Amino acid sequence: MKDWAGTGRAYADSYASLCVGTAGTLLGRLGDPAGRSLLDVGSGTGLLTAAFTDAGWDATGCEPEPTMREVALRQHPAMRVRDGALPSLPFEDAEFDAVVANFVLNHVADPRASAGELLRVSAGRVAATIWTNSPTWLWREVCQRAALVPTEGERLPPEKDFERTVDGFARMLDDAGWMRPQVSEITWTWSADATALRVSAEGGVGGAGQFYRALDDTGRRSFRAAFESVCAERSIAGRLPLVHSAAVAVASRG
Repeated sequence: MKDWAGTGRAYADSYASLCVGTAGTLLGRLGDPAGRSLLDVGSGTGLLTAAFTDAGWDATGCEPEPTMREVALRQHPAMRVRDGALPSLPFEDAEFDAVVANFVLNHVADPRASAGELLRVSAGRVAATIWTNSPTWLWREVCQRAALVPTEGERLPPEKDFERTVDGFARMLDDAGWMRPQVSEITWTWSADATALRVSAEGGVGGAGQFYRALDDTGRRSFRAAFESVCAERSIAGRLPLVHSAAVAVASRG
């Protein structure tokens, strides 16, 4: 649902390192990679696809945003990356042994149709993650200090939305046809580079970036000053320790 147009470089320099934090958990739950193919849906700038490749998977990325694909191919020239987006992927039924969507189903317009599409192109295992806790307090505090009113963000229609919890995620996937999805929560602290976070907002990444893009020049100056103030108080050696939690779901086809 967010507009990611043109954000590849800013995303690569900031949140890409956060989102790949699920790699170890996903690798552990998908089993032995030997001789198996994997599709990484919403592969962004390619860090997770590269992690699967390094672990021995025959991995392919799939990403609709051109600047994301451009960064992925610049950083990983040998990587296979296709243009495609949920809920209609350009692949045959059961084309891959495993399919992963890392922090994708929390952004799409139709989560159930999209989760069903992940299942369609998998011959075996399917996995997905969503955020259950992210540091929105950071951007809310920046807005408060800047005397700006933060937006709540776009919400799905009630019939499309789902509760962003372990149980809510499991129910949504069950509705989408996943067979007895195993869903658990993981938590980790991301040591974020403060400068990269500022650049990500200015580059339009995520909700904070879209909010920043909509501000006038006066609002942007206030936002930047407030961000620097928060970072001066909260940073440790130039980095912000931000606690995140994610729900990780894995199931088998049929």
